Amino acid sequence: MADPFSAIHGITNACQLAPGLVTGGQPEARHLEALAAAGGGVVLDIRDPMEPRSYDEPAYARQLGLEYVNVPVSSGTLSDETIERILAVVREAGSRTVFFHCGSGNRVGGALLPWFLLDRGMDEEAAIEQAMRVGLRSPEMLQWGLEYARRKGGA
Repeated sequence: MADPFSAIHGITNACQLAPGLVTGGQPEARHLEALAAAGGGVVLDIRDPMEPRSYDEPAYARQLGLEYVNVPVSSGTLSDETIERILAVVREAGSRTVFFHCGSGNRVGGALLPWFLLDRGMDEEAAIEQAMRVGLRSPEMLQWGLEYARRKGGA
């Protein structure tokens, strides 16, 4: 059986950040199949449900036995509540592997900045470096994640 990171091989910006957390861009159906076979537990999708996909990802993930969670991230949802919902999924997964994705990894990188700073104890420079490794490219997403973490005492 493949591991969860191998399962997402080929996805844009595929990355393993911790034993139970893999990230990337939009998966194809075959990636979800491989993730389920590798023991993946949760798909955390931060794309808006109206963004185009080639298949019904929520239904297919559930059919494969994966928990599917959608927390849409867009210019209109860049709030503390959105980050807190995302962090709750990552923090509460327990021993289940979380596959956290958006379209490219950009939004994932911004949303994970608080996790790097608050949960992993990284300094700001290291956290930004990791977020960019995940796919962060947007100044808006960078600012969103950093400002949240600073308000919560993590930077």
